[in-house]
Amino acid sequence: MKHGERVLLLLVLLWATACAHTNSGAMNSSSLDRIAQSGVLRVGTAANMPPLNMLDKSGVPMGLDVDLAGYLAGAMGVKLSLVIKPFPELLPALEAGDVDMVISGMTITPERNMKVAFVGPYHISGKALLTKFKSMVTSEDTSKLNSEAFAFTALEGSTAASLVKTIMPKARLITAKDYDAAVDMVLTNQVDALIADYHVCVLSLLRHPGEGLVSLITPFTYEPLGIAMPAGDAQMINWTTNFLNTMRESNELIKLKVKWFEDPSWLSNLK
Repeated sequence: MKHGERVLLLLVLLWATACAHTNSGAMNSSSLDRIAQSGVLRVGTAANMPPLNMLDKSGVPMGLDVDLAGYLAGAMGVKLSLVIKPFPELLPALEAGDVDMVISGMTITPERNMKVAFVGPYHISGKALLTKFKSMVTSEDTSKLNSEAFAFTALEGSTAASLVKTIMPKARLITAKDYDAAVDMVLTNQVDALIADYHVCVLSLLRHPGEGLVSLITPFTYEPLGIAMPAGDAQMINWTTNFLNTMRESNELIKLKVKWFEDPSWLSNLK
């Protein structure tokens, strides 16, 4: 038995023991029934938000979100099907029933939580700046960024775009469909800075050395990332919550974060 299979088996056993009392006498969830009958777990992801989700050189998805989705599918005893869509289309796909859940660096917000359920957080991030201007990241007064003199980019439909509109309404906002396009705007001086999750900014520094890019040392917002799920499916939500707690308590979640956030070896395989 391979190491990954042993880890998954251990997680399943621990999870089953931890939550057995919560499932006693419960009615089967329609989502869990359908997933079991189809033999496939459909997970929506943008596949362009490294190191959470992205494509390798062969066009195969990889990243923390992808590994987490694989663990969930393995515990269910089904195959994983990653449904790749632009970030703004992920929640509509979930609400339409085109995917069973969304794992794509999605921040848990009250607005989103009014429409869908969330399990987590599985990771805490925060918004930061990526720019060529050191003065923008050294200033402790973020109110100075609220100026008509600045132009920012952020991922379309993201909390970063909402942040710019909320605390920097005077600045010009140019949204991007993916982070590659957003970073290119900064590199080509089309905008003054990118507002994105801190790990995206750090990754951009690693991918573009010598380009004069700088970023905040610490994020200036709190961003809990969660697994988006259909609202009203109590057992499906309970199942996923219990399994995520098992991954957290067994340190497997920490190991995934070390793999993708601290070990840069995967960069050479990035598309």
